[in-house]
Amino acid sequence: MTSRHQAQLPVQWPESVWEVPQMIPADDYDRPGVQAFYFVNEPYHGRETRVFGFLGLPYLAEGTQCPGMVLIHGGGGTAFDEWVRLWNQRGYAAIAIDLCGNRPDKECSRHVPPHLRDAYSGPEGWNASFQQMDEPVTEHWQYHAVAALIRAHTILASLPEVDAGRIGVTGISWGGYMTSLIMGIDQRYLTAVPVYGCGFLTQNSCWRDDGLLNAEDSRAKRWIELWEPSHYLPSARIPSLWVSGTNDFAYPLDALQLSYRAVSGPVSLAIEVERPHSHVDGWSPQEIHVFMDALAFKRAPLPFIHRQVLEGDRLMLEFDSVRPIMRAKLVYTRASGQWQDRKYNSQELKVEANRVEAQLPRNTTVAFINLYDDRGCCVSSPHIERSQT
Repeated sequence: MTSRHQAQLPVQWPESVWEVPQMIPADDYDRPGVQAFYFVNEPYHGRETRVFGFLGLPYLAEGTQCPGMVLIHGGGGTAFDEWVRLWNQRGYAAIAIDLCGNRPDKECSRHVPPHLRDAYSGPEGWNASFQQMDEPVTEHWQYHAVAALIRAHTILASLPEVDAGRIGVTGISWGGYMTSLIMGIDQRYLTAVPVYGCGFLTQNSCWRDDGLLNAEDSRAKRWIELWEPSHYLPSARIPSLWVSGTNDFAYPLDALQLSYRAVSGPVSLAIEVERPHSHVDGWSPQEIHVFMDALAFKRAPLPFIHRQVLEGDRLMLEFDSVRPIMRAKLVYTRASGQWQDRKYNSQELKVEANRVEAQLPRNTTVAFINLYDDRGCCVSSPHIERSQT
């Protein structure tokens, strides 16, 4: 990553963010097999800030290295040690950090807020960011969060046990939004997996519906100019997997499609009907692990849809897969209006060699095809939209 590349983006960060930061142990937060720590991040209103995180390594034979993952929590979340261990169990080093100046409350569930506000916290995150736009950009939540993620990546890459060329990033909900930013900023990543979250939020999102992205408002306008992921996604040249559901309440399918079409690298999709929206549901899909294993360990990849054609009422796709495709289904709706409220139906399809065809039911408004291989992994075609006839 260079300043010349940053100059193409709406916001620039100092070269110091790419250096290994000062780290402070947080031994009282250590979990089995996972180390807790703080690191120093960008100053906020002239004072030092620190970021809390968990770091874990898999078992490694002497002299060997492993790939790594940077894990980005979503709204209401924090650094999750169990997420780190999940990746450690699959042979990856992993780092999970809190992006909102918090740390887990050891006395209650770490899956639900409120979390403990840290004495060295920076700006508050998520929806609070819309109210920060009157301040200098260096006081914005996203500015601090991106700096923290760059530093977390650097920490992981600096470990002798980690192959710096095999590090991926995944984020859930607001973490998927942050993944959509960082994958266009930090060019060191091997791959990225946004879950639920995406860009083009002014086109469609719960924040647009709530009025927080009203372009007539000066603060919303600045938020859009500086922190809308659509400005950053075209700089993402790495393979990406986008995981979501048909009825996601925050990031509808049309905004998701604009996002994955904006990137420059290869794209895979895993869209399930009414996929639940939570941290656990966001880190559990096996498609994420299979996708990463294919790139980091050269294992069998997900099926890849390389062509989709709509001719009249016939939807056809062609795919490549090293694993058998066990089933295919057409996912469709006849509904219009709010994307979150549409009811989807499914219809089993016949797989012929590397090709699947579907006859669209009358009055279909949105449709796509899901393929399932012998591991149960789902790969989706891009959805198509049609006017009702």
